[in-house]
Amino acid sequence: MAKTASVLSTVAFTTTSLPPAAIAAKKVQEVVETVDNTNKLLAAGAGVVAAGAAAIKLTSGSGAQDFLEASPYWDQSEVKVNTFKNKAPFTGKVVSTKRIVGPKATGETCHIVIDHKGDFPYWEGQSWGVIPPGTREKDGKPHSVRLYSIASSRYGDDMTGNTGSLCVRRATYWCPELKADDPAKKGICSNFLCDTTAGDEVVMTGPSGKVMLMPEEDPSTDYIMVATGTGIAPYRGFIRRLFYEDTPAAKAYKGQAWLFLGVANSDALLYDDEFQQAKEKFPDNFRLDYALSREQENKKGGKMYIQDKVEEYADEIFTKLENGAHMYFCGLKGMMPGIQDMLAEVCKSKGIDYDEWIKGLKKKKQWHVEVY
Repeated sequence: MAKTASVLSTVAFTTTSLPPAAIAAKKVQEVVETVDNTNKLLAAGAGVVAAGAAAIKLTSGSGAQDFLEASPYWDQSEVKVNTFKNKAPFTGKVVSTKRIVGPKATGETCHIVIDHKGDFPYWEGQSWGVIPPGTREKDGKPHSVRLYSIASSRYGDDMTGNTGSLCVRRATYWCPELKADDPAKKGICSNFLCDTTAGDEVVMTGPSGKVMLMPEEDPSTDYIMVATGTGIAPYRGFIRRLFYEDTPAAKAYKGQAWLFLGVANSDALLYDDEFQQAKEKFPDNFRLDYALSREQENKKGGKMYIQDKVEEYADEIFTKLENGAHMYFCGLKGMMPGIQDMLAEVCKSKGIDYDEWIKGLKKKKQWHVEVY
């Protein structure tokens, strides 16, 4: 997008120095070329047009993702919550379901894109509820809602504002007696979602939650994002908004977003290609650290869990929090005690009362937790 903007500004600059007649002639030439190119594109077939739609959208007009923004863009007073409820849910349609982990990953994780036609707006950090089809065996009542953090920005993966994505791990139960997965104990909703195909309907509620929203009013704010497994979902939305899309937030952002992700091994890494691109393009604004429990060792020679990786940077994280950084936790709640113990030790070494310190972070809304 920066390159596109640069080209457009160069064209604008070069034409301003021309006389009016020359400018008019140039505009006529550009219109003829545009019509000619359009005819060539149409002649190439509908499939090409469809495949290029997103790219055309990004480079036409202002080229910006700004049509779903508040005014000003950081104003969260109108963020929608619980637009659709259990008794009056929304029905979306699956666009695609794709396995996004390698063969040696512990379990299967899928990325599911759902079309909501722009009728189910949300903000990065919010969740969708999903009501799986069928009824419960024990009482014949409909299944209850399961919450999933949304894994895309408000514009969706296709930038149209008509889709949203979920990152779902298939929940299975290994029975030691059967020495096989017990289908009677598998996760109802996760298996339904991971088994969906294009066109399948998904009954949803929400969006829910404001705890994980990004405070964008101060563009120098640092974000420290800690995740285990599919807890990566909201942060993918954050990172796409700040580093991939041509949003007002991305244009203004001057802080540092620091992502910690804990998974079992390299095959279980999620969205690594996207994160590596962001790191390469914005080395001063995006940091990335992985904790691979089956491939790395912590400083004590044990398995490297997320709390161990965060502990390596304890003093730096403490300093960032003291300077106003916001820290996020999403994923398994088992990571929290270790991280809190680590920060308590840092406070102790500095002669600070940990309980009062953490209370202060919560009061200033710098501490965001969504664990399960």
